[in-house]
Amino acid sequence: MSSKKNEKINLPLCATIGVFLALAVKIFIVDFYRVKGFSMEPAIKDGQSVAALKISYGLQNPFRPELLFCWKEPKAGDAILYMYQNYWVVKRCAAVPGTELSFEDDGQKHFLLAGAERIPLTSIQFHKLRTTKAVPKGYVLAIGDNYELSHDSRDYGFVPVKNVTARVILPFASAAIAKTR
Repeated sequence: MSSKKNEKINLPLCATIGVFLALAVKIFIVDFYRVKGFSMEPAIKDGQSVAALKISYGLQNPFRPELLFCWKEPKAGDAILYMYQNYWVVKRCAAVPGTELSFEDDGQKHFLLAGAERIPLTSIQFHKLRTTKAVPKGYVLAIGDNYELSHDSRDYGFVPVKNVTARVILPFASAAIAKTR
């Protein structure tokens, strides 16, 4: 008789603990997002789901889209997640703090040179960024893989490292495409 009573008590307790553990995993460790838009093609297609490892760069603040504690900064080439204008955004970290930036202008086409990347710029983007010599400390340059359709750091500036809340795990087939880029 006492065995059945313990089972009844333990089942709700186990269910409650399970719910709290699942919630903690979702808030602090990993979450899933459906990507809308074409800015990360071909690596991530419109409507595709991706996993975001929230624990990659630090401990996320559960009440704000920023890190409480940062133990690692994004690396160039990482697909990152951050909030911009109340939307979660997935972009590629094109350059990290301290990366030297230079610019090419042949009169018709403009380019940003960041590390090994040669990133096309519109005339407006070129004139906005051309005096910047390096990625500022505490910031990253976040660019979409699809340069023509991406609204990114070329338009709204560098992204604070503390606001990069997760490293995005590319879908398996997309990871191979991203490496050949």
